[in-house]
Amino acid sequence: MLVRLLYASRSAKPLCAEQMDSILAQSRAHNPESGVTGILCYSGDIFMQVLEGGRREVSALYQLIANDPRHRDVELLYFEEISERRFASWTMGQVNLAKVNPSTLLKYSEKPTLDPYALSGKVSLALLEELIATAAIVGR
Repeated sequence: MLVRLLYASRSAKPLCAEQMDSILAQSRAHNPESGVTGILCYSGDIFMQVLEGGRREVSALYQLIANDPRHRDVELLYFEEISERRFASWTMGQVNLAKVNPSTLLKYSEKPTLDPYALSGKVSLALLEELIATAAIVGR
């Protein structure tokens, strides 16, 4: 059974570009073997990530993330059983927020910044879908 999980968290410590690249490389190396796909946004100290795959694998990965000391304020925003993946092309795509028009963020929130804590899970998911449609995703 396929599921989609969306969560937000804050970075326990500021991350440099090399650390972010390392996180993405690790995800891209390990996710294919467990059948997990998804997309990651990172801005300031906020992560927002969608994980898709088998219920057991996605749940186990979410538990690892929730217990990872690099994350704090981990909050489940959305969870659903799905018939097909929306993010199947990405072992772990990354949203390049530097290339996002601020009006796209403003369309879904009060301010032109990424703050999934201030949005519903469905709105956050709609934002990610628009970012895919506008080619603001890098990496596979």
